[in-house]
Amino acid sequence: MAEILGLGMTHYPGLMAPDEDRAYPLTRTLKGNKNIPDELKNPTSWPEPMRIEYGEDEGYTSSLEHRARLVAGFRRIREELDAFNPDFVVIWGDDQYENFREDIIPPFCVLAYDDFECQPFAHRQRNFWDEPKDKVFKYKGNREAARTLVSGMIDRGVDMAYAYQPLHEPGLGHAILNTLLYLDYDRKGFDYPVVPMLVNCYGSRVIRNRGGAVEYLPDPDPPGPSPKRCLQVGAAAAEALKDSPYRVALIASSSWSHAFLVEKNHWLWPDTESDRARFEELKAGDYQAWARISTEQVEDAGQQEMLNWMCLAGAMDTLGHQPEILDYVESYVFNSNKCLAIFK
Repeated sequence: MAEILGLGMTHYPGLMAPDEDRAYPLTRTLKGNKNIPDELKNPTSWPEPMRIEYGEDEGYTSSLEHRARLVAGFRRIREELDAFNPDFVVIWGDDQYENFREDIIPPFCVLAYDDFECQPFAHRQRNFWDEPKDKVFKYKGNREAARTLVSGMIDRGVDMAYAYQPLHEPGLGHAILNTLLYLDYDRKGFDYPVVPMLVNCYGSRVIRNRGGAVEYLPDPDPPGPSPKRCLQVGAAAAEALKDSPYRVALIASSSWSHAFLVEKNHWLWPDTESDRARFEELKAGDYQAWARISTEQVEDAGQQEMLNWMCLAGAMDTLGHQPEILDYVESYVFNSNKCLAIFK
């Protein structure tokens, strides 16, 4: 019988940049989103917590605390992962117009690759670690484990897509790659084989946003998988792995509501009220509360990427694992609220 550990974290791209870039997600939105009312482009019109977080230094001081809390969580999660010593890790992450493009957009897809070669800094002027733009990060895959997972899920009623090679994006998309970089934040190496399970979190915006924060096309795409279906997929994954001989870490990686997706907040700050409601449900171990949320509610709250966490919730519900919350980090300025947790 398998042994399974659950981990929840974020792949927030802002941590890739130096703190001097501070409130980049917010400044990008202010410059790039032409739908923001002029009066809201002035910080004096923002909610008080947002003004305080932005401060007199455009969020620089807040960015230091924000990074410190997240990195402390990453280090704790890595300690737990190393102590568990898995045979491989499964990571639920969203595909943002990386391999899910106009030619095919599945709701889910397991990457059954032998290995991955990635250059995360190739298109960045600079990065937090001051590593060269051409640095290559190599990660092991596990095709056999991926096949076992996919076969087991198909046997349990989930018609899971899979791929043996990339369609568009070489290596790994940012949701999976950033997760691995943050799990190896101190650069001691990451040798556990990786089995990514991509989720079409962006659904109605996957093509119209083209992986960015600005909508290019007027018409919505078909929706992504529902929260209920994500819990079912996670449950099937846990059941399939439970009957295997493996030690497996199941990892959900995403921030929660994203400011640039929350129209009712003029795309400037996340839906903190909805995130708090989801957090209380998680903290109580009430995973099935998430199955009762509609796609419309998810999109209204900008919680599209939480579908990754909902897959994990389905697995943890099936296994009877309870959450240990490491931190819950709220932010108005840094695009999204974040949760870090361990499930045993």
